[in-house]
Amino acid sequence: MRKPAKWVNDSIKSEVRSWTPSARKKVGRQLATVQKGEQPDHYREMPSIGLGVKEIKVIDDGDQYRLIYVAKFVEAVYVLHAITRKKTQKTSKNDIELARVRYRALIEQRKGLLP
Repeated sequence: MRKPAKWVNDSIKSEVRSWTPSARKKVGRQLATVQKGEQPDHYREMPSIGLGVKEIKVIDDGDQYRLIYVAKFVEAVYVLHAITRKKTQKTSKNDIELARVRYRALIEQRKGLLP
């Protein structure tokens, strides 16, 4: 069974739309793998953002395209943030903090949905 992908913020979709078609395709394949309950090819855990948060990373034309997500919930894979970086750049503190804020908001939202 494939979980739906839910984007926690519309600006994430806008960022992904700005990526090259090749990068979108590569990241899309990796996200589809996650939706099927499998691990993507290139990912890393991001515990500084939250438990179960991971980052897909693909390289296309020397740039890095990253998608930060959490897939531990049964109802969906939640996409928290999308980042474009030059090959040698690390994930910035601002990007990590933004993903952390979105993760906390998601947790609070889910608490309201639970009985």
